[in-house]
Amino acid sequence: MIEVNELTKRYGGTTAVKDLTFTVRPGLVTGFLGPNGSGKSTTLRMVLGLHAPTTGTVTVDGRPFRSRPRGLRHVGALLDASHVHGGRSATAHLAALARSNRIPRGRVDQVLDQVGLAGAARRRIGGYSLGMRQRLGIAGALLGDPPVLLFDEPLNGLDPEGVKWVRELFRSLAAEGRTVFVSSHLMSEMEHTADELVVIGRGELIAAESITDFAGRGSGAGVCVRTPHGDRLAALLTVEGATVRADGDLLTATGVSAQRVGELALDHRILLHEVTTRNPSLEDAFMELTADSVEYAAGETR
Repeated sequence: MIEVNELTKRYGGTTAVKDLTFTVRPGLVTGFLGPNGSGKSTTLRMVLGLHAPTTGTVTVDGRPFRSRPRGLRHVGALLDASHVHGGRSATAHLAALARSNRIPRGRVDQVLDQVGLAGAARRRIGGYSLGMRQRLGIAGALLGDPPVLLFDEPLNGLDPEGVKWVRELFRSLAAEGRTVFVSSHLMSEMEHTADELVVIGRGELIAAESITDFAGRGSGAGVCVRTPHGDRLAALLTVEGATVRADGDLLTATGVSAQRVGELALDHRILLHEVTTRNPSLEDAFMELTADSVEYAAGETR
């Protein structure tokens, strides 16, 4: 478990993280989302003791990570796949990590096979593709068989097969009871992988909840109704407290269920040609709820 309590980090006059409080629980994949510059990487580095908080605390299974002498046995992390000596082989790189953490040498071959790099284990890392480096970084995180795992943008450079493999890996690790905390910009993958979300913007907490609850907070969810009597049905739905948008014979209503739409239409003898439920989109909710936290917004396309 990762527990963050009123965590703040300042660099001179700049506040990168402000009063963050959240918990990442075991047995779940928790996605860590936020616009560029929101403080995600700074937060992850404070979890690992690489940056010291200005105020507040962060603990892993009840203790600061820095207090653990054999860290890879407790937390595995991938922060930047490029931070590896290019002249070493994957085997040599992981063997050095294993020795420094008193991990059996046989574990190196196990994790290289697990991530699909057994055939390239003795090649120089400098010749690896970005996707191969990501796999090596994941192997390093798994090396100590830790109960807590942190990944910062682990899908960069992976092909579709690799993305699917990582998704299944994270879910299997969580199913074993581990704490899995994943930062990513790929909303579609978070939608398929994460159980819970921690969302921040400009260093402050926006949400810490299930992915279903977060997606439902966006305005993209609703009921779409096609009817020749749009004006009458829209008036009834508005009285019910729904928000209704009309586009020809198509109404989109939020704040009301499809069942209630059907009941109102039946009671008032309104013909319906089509009723569909539009599921909430994680991406739409994220864009809406972080709109005021975007530091570098693109210009409007003309």
